[in-house]
Amino acid sequence: MASLGLSLLFWVFFIHLAGIYLYTRGFLLTRLALSDVNHCEDGQCTLSPTHKRAVLLVIDALRFDFLSPNPPHPPSPYHHNILRLPQELTAARPTHSFLFETFSDPPTTTLQRLKGITTGSLPTFIDMGSNFGGSSINEDSFISQFQAAGKKIAFMGDDTWTTVFPHSFDPNMTFPYDSFNVEDLHTVDEGVIQHLLPLLQDRAASWDLLIGHFLGVDHVGHRVGPDHPTMRAKQQQMDDVLRRVVDLLDDDTLLILLGDHGMDRKGDHGGDGDHETSAALWVYSKGPALLHPKAAIPAHLLTSRVFPGATVPNRHIQQIDLAPTLSLLLGLPIPFNNLGTVIPELFWHDKTGKDYTRALTLNARQVKRYLDTYRASASGGELDSAWEELERIWQSIDFDAKATDQDAQWRAMTTYTRQALAVCRALWAQFNVSLMTLGLTLLATGTLAASLLYLKLGALQEKWESWTGEVQRWYVTSMFSGALLGFVGYITVSRYVKGIGLFEALLFGSALTSSLVVIASARPSISSMSLRSLTSIPIPLILHALAFASNSFTVWEDHVVTFLLITSIVPSVFVGVAAPTSRLRYRILGFSALFAVSVRLMAVSTVCREEQQPYCHVTFFASSSLPSPPPFVLVLSLPIAFALPWVIKRFLKISQSDKGAAAIVLPWILPSTLLLGSAFWVIEHLDSSEALGPEWAGTLRLGRTLCARFAMGGVLLFGYALWWLVPLCLKISTETKPDHTAGGRTKTEVTVLGFANAYGAPYVIFWCLFLGLLYPVIQLTGQVVLALAAVAVLAHLEVVDSVRDVRGLEAVFASGNPSAILKPDTLQPASAPIRFSEITPLALIAVHAFFTTGHQAAIPSIQWKTAFVLTPTLTYPFSPLLVVLNTFGPHFLIALASPLLALYNVAPLPQPTADVKVRRDAARAALGMMVYHAALLLSSAVCSAWLRRHLMVWKIFAPRFMLAAVTVVVVDVAVLFGVGVGVGRVSDAVSKLFVAMNPK
Repeated sequence: MASLGLSLLFWVFFIHLAGIYLYTRGFLLTRLALSDVNHCEDGQCTLSPTHKRAVLLVIDALRFDFLSPNPPHPPSPYHHNILRLPQELTAARPTHSFLFETFSDPPTTTLQRLKGITTGSLPTFIDMGSNFGGSSINEDSFISQFQAAGKKIAFMGDDTWTTVFPHSFDPNMTFPYDSFNVEDLHTVDEGVIQHLLPLLQDRAASWDLLIGHFLGVDHVGHRVGPDHPTMRAKQQQMDDVLRRVVDLLDDDTLLILLGDHGMDRKGDHGGDGDHETSAALWVYSKGPALLHPKAAIPAHLLTSRVFPGATVPNRHIQQIDLAPTLSLLLGLPIPFNNLGTVIPELFWHDKTGKDYTRALTLNARQVKRYLDTYRASASGGELDSAWEELERIWQSIDFDAKATDQDAQWRAMTTYTRQALAVCRALWAQFNVSLMTLGLTLLATGTLAASLLYLKLGALQEKWESWTGEVQRWYVTSMFSGALLGFVGYITVSRYVKGIGLFEALLFGSALTSSLVVIASARPSISSMSLRSLTSIPIPLILHALAFASNSFTVWEDHVVTFLLITSIVPSVFVGVAAPTSRLRYRILGFSALFAVSVRLMAVSTVCREEQQPYCHVTFFASSSLPSPPPFVLVLSLPIAFALPWVIKRFLKISQSDKGAAAIVLPWILPSTLLLGSAFWVIEHLDSSEALGPEWAGTLRLGRTLCARFAMGGVLLFGYALWWLVPLCLKISTETKPDHTAGGRTKTEVTVLGFANAYGAPYVIFWCLFLGLLYPVIQLTGQVVLALAAVAVLAHLEVVDSVRDVRGLEAVFASGNPSAILKPDTLQPASAPIRFSEITPLALIAVHAFFTTGHQAAIPSIQWKTAFVLTPTLTYPFSPLLVVLNTFGPHFLIALASPLLALYNVAPLPQPTADVKVRRDAARAALGMMVYHAALLLSSAVCSAWLRRHLMVWKIFAPRFMLAAVTVVVVDVAVLFGVGVGVGRVSDAVSKLFVAMNPK
């Protein structure tokens, strides 16, 4: 019986996965990386080197204003005018020292930026996912050009370099360090310094390129934000290192300092905000001047911009411009896939710019050769729409121009290279509309089929088992026949429709055919439709889904959800006002008020995405630039961790179901887990703020690691084991009393405390154990939010229970036999089916909890520090799983509560009728939760497809679609876990007990 409802949920899960896969394959494409290499045997595709060697230093997350002589106003005392050497030398030696702001193409993650810096090519949106586990670069780069020229490369620092260039560095001069331990602010930097300076001091060292990648600035940003004394200390260290490096440089060595990306106001990165894409670049030649003192560079070659908050414009270039520039300065060919443009100042060695003309000519020819090769590839058709314009610009270039016409020649060549860059940026946002259409078709038919299943289960009542068994056979059979149809379709149309492979055709045919079979089997009859069904239209879901058609509503979704949540309880309030008894009236209105207050208090916690500025104020952290908990949260965290189990126990005490497993978990296991989870983050704050001094760092790290391990391990090893063995929350007592009707004989009276909530209370404990598992992974403000969310869920369950009682009374009064209310019939479970309006608040709480636990539908809101809750270093698979749990745990938690709508305050007799209804309603509640989130996914997919040429598609619509897709998977897994494990175990235990007590 349990497997029937579970099989329906698994089928819906399969349809969701198929639709997400097909749509994502069409929407998020990766570019074609050409493996061609730029060879230069005769030396005609490069210049004579200006320097024999180069030192390339990367300070991770070095935002431009950290180096700028004109920072935003007011300047920060923690990160402005501290790393001063670049601006000092640029002012003192303007022909030798050059400071640039560079635009680093998003996604602004280290792996993708290193690819862009070394190859001169562009990443794509989906490439960001490989930042957790990088892959080697198979494209031409200045690193591979160094190798091809027989030169030696020394490396020290971020081990991402050795991941993407596994065989490029001299093994005797390679010193990689773990790159992802954001809590370690000094080990990598000190390791770089330890190996960098001796190599510079040793004049006989055989390196030609020395790369050092510092991570401390980035890690400080992630951990405490840029506005913190630790950032000042770290930048002072970097300034000191730079001064020592410059002192040790010889005249034949070129120094390049850059940031791979910037950081936002709270120290994170990954997205495309102004602060994240702004990175510094400093080029310094201690020996020969790079710029002629009397050079007159045309203004159109020197682009500039004003950094946000500053007043003075600064020189601005593309970060990928470094690849062709560095290659030619060192006498190497430009990487084959490069789309950057050489930097004029670094080649204007004479008054007329002769070397610049030669460099730009090589650059333009290289870009032309790359585009020709790309167009001749399998993906070349993507260039068709822009090819005519590119060819027109190319034909306008006069490579034999005389000196008087050089300005026009420079303008034409730079126009060509920049137009090629713009075209390719747009090109790699091309979409496979065929796959997108297939995906949307599956998402639409799957959502419709799941909705009809939800309605059908409500109409079938006790007959649902036989119908489900029959339809299960049909959709399983149709999946195989649909795959066959997909194969036939692939053979037929594959030559006409590009981009659809055999696997995609089989998957689409299988999923679509089974969806159509379910729709045909579960379609409602026309006679069952009435005007009353109009009152069941899910208005909040419709409004929520329509919001994704607007970039403004999508940006402010956190506020929209708060409004919808409060609105969703209005019908219950109306029922409460008109309730026939004062007890029900007070219960409905009181718990509705508790629900509303909890939701509003949750909404106090906010993090702001860039588009919400300046109308949003960060409250999740101490400030927008200080990612530590607010002081009042530090004070409240431990008391709340202690109080929450007591509050949950009070809810269960209403039905006298705080016995059995609840009497062990709620007073002992759950408080211990929550207190340890809060203690972890309190200790983390003491550690990161160095409140006790740096000498306590090791002790505090060990202490908080043990707190997290004991908390999560205790739930998994003891909590769930206890619940599985003894799930029921009942107290059964017997008493022998005289039987006055049987002539002096005695009778045994059995009392079952917790009877009325025999199904619901054990599942509440099951749910609380996952709450305990999630708690240590959520930061302190988020823990307060989770506590409020738990109260809101339980308050909603009490409201639903009381509203059902009111409707039951109204049905009795409307029956024409009101005296039936005087006949106690506590053995009959309520016959009213679950309503979608009861599921909607839970689905909205899940979305609300996501936003209020410090997340947004934007990459920079990912809380990377949670990867180190259980371990002080990056550890697979735990670190990525912890980040996923932190991000999507709130969705999982609230979705896991949806079966409670079927179990809460449902009496266990008569058997097996009560058990049949509970299992059916649990599957139905789970379906309702899946339908809500699937509808959001469908809407976000449709809107992102329709608006795929919108200016904000990659900033707003694509991230929201990705969030919706992952959320659907998380919700589906949660309800499968809840119904398959939670409901299954509770149902088995309750039915066995009460069948034995009342076998009739």
